[in-house]
Amino acid sequence: MELNQLFRFDSFLVGPSNRLAVTAAKTVAQTPGTAYNPLFIYSATGLGKTHLLMAIGQQAREASPQVSVEYLTLEEFVEAFHAAVAAGQSEAFRNRFVNVDVLLIDDVQFLTHRREMQAELLRLIGQLQAADKQIVLSSDRPPSEIEGLDERLVSGFAGGLIVDISRPDFETRLAILRRRAEERGADFGAGVLEAVAAFDAANVRELLGTLNRLVAFQAVNEAPLTPESATALLGWEGQAPEPAAPPPPTPPPDEFTDFLSDVSTVLARQVEEWRRRVAEAVLRWEGEGYRTMRLEGLLNATAPVAPETAIRDFERDVERLHQLEAEMSSLDPSGAGDAVFHDPDCLAEAEALVQRARDGASPPPGPSPLWTFQEYVGGESNKVALTAARAAAEQPGRRYSPLVLVGPAGVGKTHLLHAIGNVVGQASGAVVACLSAQDFLEELVQAIERDRVESWRARYRRVTAFLLDDVHLLAGKERSQEELFHLFNHLVSGQRQLAFTANAAPRELRGLDDRLMSRLDGGLVAELTPPDRELRHALIARQLAQAGEPDADLVDYLAARPGESVRTVLGLVQRVVSRAEAQGVPLSASLAREVLEGVAPRVSRTSVSVRTSGLVASPLGAVKSREKFVWHWPDPSERLVEDLA
Repeated sequence: MELNQLFRFDSFLVGPSNRLAVTAAKTVAQTPGTAYNPLFIYSATGLGKTHLLMAIGQQAREASPQVSVEYLTLEEFVEAFHAAVAAGQSEAFRNRFVNVDVLLIDDVQFLTHRREMQAELLRLIGQLQAADKQIVLSSDRPPSEIEGLDERLVSGFAGGLIVDISRPDFETRLAILRRRAEERGADFGAGVLEAVAAFDAANVRELLGTLNRLVAFQAVNEAPLTPESATALLGWEGQAPEPAAPPPPTPPPDEFTDFLSDVSTVLARQVEEWRRRVAEAVLRWEGEGYRTMRLEGLLNATAPVAPETAIRDFERDVERLHQLEAEMSSLDPSGAGDAVFHDPDCLAEAEALVQRARDGASPPPGPSPLWTFQEYVGGESNKVALTAARAAAEQPGRRYSPLVLVGPAGVGKTHLLHAIGNVVGQASGAVVACLSAQDFLEELVQAIERDRVESWRARYRRVTAFLLDDVHLLAGKERSQEELFHLFNHLVSGQRQLAFTANAAPRELRGLDDRLMSRLDGGLVAELTPPDRELRHALIARQLAQAGEPDADLVDYLAARPGESVRTVLGLVQRVVSRAEAQGVPLSASLAREVLEGVAPRVSRTSVSVRTSGLVASPLGAVKSREKFVWHWPDPSERLVEDLA
């Protein structure tokens, strides 16, 4: 991440609450790697930790332009590490920091219970210290209070210097207020800023927010603010100021001045409330990293039109930018950091950027339209699985996610998986991925070969439902399982639907990573068993109905035969149908016995025919040529043609 040019030592106000931290920071910036290594700075939020970290980087570069500086948050550090591991480039990630002279890591409190990342950070600190490179870290609490932190890290931090920043005292708060007021060109009457500084703000951000409200009020108020009207405006009337630093004495009471002060306060509350709202909105969205020039323009207007509407429109545009940035992260993570996603006045550009990413992103493989719930035949052997699949399809991500369908081959698992996908895919904007584990593996291999792993991941991270057939085929495939593990976590956190099929329960699958197995086993595991007689009867009747009214005896006969899978049962039906079509005879139970058991039907060998000149009249009324006779045999391939001429 680039250093913020505004965060420098000369813009950081020093007081008793932060003097030690600033002194240590300046020391390591001037002579990185030689003193206080690592330097650990902690404080509550909003007191200047990030400012100091970036100021160290700025000064280190100024002192020696060839110095390499890198700043990143712990979350960015973790994300980069996971991406490198997933891409099989762990060493490349570690080598990234080999030539860094000053490494600045913010918000390390998020190391809580992250054993893998703690070990990686411990290794990195040791490597940089050995090379006399500087490490600076910040946190919202001291190392000893970070839950689940490795004792070796605690000891390592203590081997450098641990300093804290506390709340600024009265003098520091007053200095901050005066400097920021001067930067904004705002003049206040005697005692106003002192009255504000007398109240103990939780942090510097809160203090600056208070100043923004005063600036906004005074911009439209003809009467100058007084200490009393300022505290009244801020809602501090009746509250006791900080005992150690009471506000300076005010001039002797003047009834006329008090009257004007009261009037101005009432007018401020009733007429100029919108300016306070605008100033608060500016402070809020600036703090979240959005450009607020549109709102600041309202403060400069004498009588803006519908300020409340303007604020609502701004907030609506910010929300839309947030949605677009999230979508861009899934389509193209490298483009999600574009500045347009933080400028509500650039909403059209952000829309266009995401649309280009959509156009360039190929959709994942989807479900087959042939496999639907309407085409699926239910029975006792698949009742639970069918009910769960319907519920998952109707409430994706909320019921049975993940859903794991297990059973031997050919019992209908794949059909149900695609049926779920076809229902979920009907929703507006839905993106459904439905593929086999083998295809998943092949796609990953191709992505690695073409150096397009990030775009391949993004392709699946944006789906509404992820449906993977035969997950057991990934057993022993460590890289594929690692990718699936991270994809699983991402989709679950977004309440997306996940469904899998396997030939056995997850805990029985050998070669499957424990982390992945526990996640699959933590969902609903629904078993499909071989079809019972009732289900076989329903399947056969439905299949034969395609050729007309099925013969009841034929259905009963076929249903009575054993069938270990739906595929086997339908295969038997197809064999009988094919024989009937080949012989041109109707479907019957006797034909099925002939086909499946090899029992030939009894055929009468007496036939009556009338010999005529060159023709033979058969008892069936057909006329056959004397030249050739066709003898009928049980199998059409064994038919014999004899030439009697």
